[in-house]
Amino acid sequence: MSQTYADELIPSSYESWRYCIEEKCGIELTERYLRDRIEALADERDEYTRRYRRLYGDQQWQRVRSWFEKALQETIG
Repeated sequence: MSQTYADELIPSSYESWRYCIEEKCGIELTERYLRDRIEALADERDEYTRRYRRLYGDQQWQRVRSWFEKALQETIG
């Protein structure tokens, strides 16, 4: 039996990531929010980014960066 989005602790797909951000966390993925997160995740000196990479690894960091980019593209058309 596969896990549902609601059960995942760490999102494994774009869809589960969006569910986590929007439904679990209640964060609206506005253009401003997406751009801010993309900028922060691209800054390897940013403390949040460094901590994220230590905790979840570079592969997940890259995935999340690509998911923010995809969400931005969907937002701006």
